[in-house]
Amino acid sequence: MTTDHVEPAVTGGECEREPDPSDSLRTFGAVVQALREHAGLSRVQFGELVRFSKHTVESVELGRRMPDVAFVERADEVLGNTGALLKGSKFVTRGRGDVGLAAWFRRWARLEREAVSLCTYECRLVPGLLQSEGYARAVFEGTAPVAPDEQLESFMAKRMERQRMLFERPTTPFSFIVEEHVFRRRFGDAEQMRGMLDRVLELSAPRNVTLQVVPLEAGLHACLDGPVRLLETPKGQRLGYSEGQQNGRLISDPKEVSLLCQRYDTLRSQALNAKDSRGLLERLRGEL
Repeated sequence: MTTDHVEPAVTGGECEREPDPSDSLRTFGAVVQALREHAGLSRVQFGELVRFSKHTVESVELGRRMPDVAFVERADEVLGNTGALLKGSKFVTRGRGDVGLAAWFRRWARLEREAVSLCTYECRLVPGLLQSEGYARAVFEGTAPVAPDEQLESFMAKRMERQRMLFERPTTPFSFIVEEHVFRRRFGDAEQMRGMLDRVLELSAPRNVTLQVVPLEAGLHACLDGPVRLLETPKGQRLGYSEGQQNGRLISDPKEVSLLCQRYDTLRSQALNAKDSRGLLERLRGEL
């Protein structure tokens, strides 16, 4: 997986919003449009040939959307097979690896790729790195406003791609602490619930991955302010990330990050150990 350069200094209150279309996106889109029109194809006709909707074609041509790899490959073939679009797409500069991620999460995702350790506490839903495909799709389909089909597929592809980190980086420790009620929250039918639990058990099985469940009887604890993610960069800097409704915050202030680390470490001692946590998930699966 290609890694991006990591920005070492970020203000504690910075919140990243969706950027305006970059010049390279607009330029690439204009080339696609010019080649399509030269070929005498409407957006509808072109969309049918590349197997993307008219709206996706329009978004790419106007520089509003990063072109998917499949889009570029099919478009190049349909528009003369010259290789121009394949070569040009390499210089489109809006974070190719960040397509399908919420704008405010992109910087954290870049940091995540180079981190030497990652810790996650979650009390709302199964962490993205542990989600089954069915669970992830249900989460995305349940958002408001409803995402267009092509955008939903982009979200899904990125979610599944991120999970490869757990296997591709076997020496990087990943720690997850998740509330028991998260795994009890029903979605879909019993088969989908079993699929979710099976996926969590599979992804938490490698030796570098630790999953601890906070049992219902644990009561109140230090992390009740909300979910938190923590990581350490290759240079030893510790950073945090917190997320709310339609926003996220990258935390770099050493005192605030230290406080979050203390809370996380305290919760580790209150949660079930890894073996007992797996046993709990297996029992929940058996109850379905």
